[in-house]
Amino acid sequence: MRIILVGYGVVGKSVTTILARKYAEKVKDYGFNPKIVAIADIDGAVINPRGFSPEKLEAIKQKGFPISSDPQFGHPKMSVLDVIKSVEAEVVVEVTPVNIKDAEPALSHITTAFKTRKHVVTTNKGPLALAMPALTELAEYNNVYLRFSGTVGGGTPLLEFAKRCLAGDKILAIRGILNGTTNYILTEMSQNRVTFQEALTNAQRLGYAETNPSMDVDGFDTACKVVILANWIMNKKITLRDVDRTGIRDVSLQMLDEASKRGNTIKLVGSIDSDKATAIVKPTEIAKTNPLCVSGVLNAVTFSTEYAGEQTVIGKGAGGIETASAVLRDLLDIRHKLATKQLT
Repeated sequence: MRIILVGYGVVGKSVTTILARKYAEKVKDYGFNPKIVAIADIDGAVINPRGFSPEKLEAIKQKGFPISSDPQFGHPKMSVLDVIKSVEAEVVVEVTPVNIKDAEPALSHITTAFKTRKHVVTTNKGPLALAMPALTELAEYNNVYLRFSGTVGGGTPLLEFAKRCLAGDKILAIRGILNGTTNYILTEMSQNRVTFQEALTNAQRLGYAETNPSMDVDGFDTACKVVILANWIMNKKITLRDVDRTGIRDVSLQMLDEASKRGNTIKLVGSIDSDKATAIVKPTEIAKTNPLCVSGVLNAVTFSTEYAGEQTVIGKGAGGIETASAVLRDLLDIRHKLATKQLT
């Protein structure tokens, strides 16, 4: 399987690391032979049609920016779209930064990959939040696969659990704590009695929150993930504008104290019900004994089903190597589906 890697930040580098480490094991266990034939970033690309060896991938990573200055394989100023169009590969792994205003440039990367008959694995929530129904249709039209495990839950297989382990059951509702940064902030406020601003400053110091924390604290990240869950698991054709969203900026110590007196706490919860068209993201009072009541940067999602009742999955929601592990899962899933097609 030839792979074009688009984006060479924390996740992109982690993808090269995990593929290099797991190469021999995956070839032996799954007949899966991944070869990165191109890495494209904002400054240009490195391209080797025969595939980069683990040693060369490590050398590229160690050399640092710009990767296109590589004397043997570098292509300075070559655009990502030109790489996707011109390099022969089966899969594009798209791991560029999230943009929820217009989803670019990731949206163009993904649609170009589809039009050139390449499968896509992405960790980028932007295109899915703004245009998931259209992207799903375009993938089906071009007879290619779109996979995105890393967009929800990082390395925790939330999407796979619902799609596979609960297959045959009807999922009636999904409720989850889907953003580790806001969960950390609310945990700090509740347990250490610090203000929102103090907790946010701590989160930024530890690298959990960006300098501009709006994506997290205003609920956009959670809303994007709810859209993906709703489309993929509940077949609801919604986008980000269909989410009723409220962030955590107005959560006060007094509110947390009042909730605590009732044996509860406040968490930022994203939810979608099968019988409702609108998804909701808002600070919600939940019991401290509720399985969703996880602390720190953990994520937790409860699937309410018709027959199996409530099933809750808990795990770490972010991190470069964790998200890269989700990319590997998606690549293996595509490999399996392609092999199954060949046998039928």
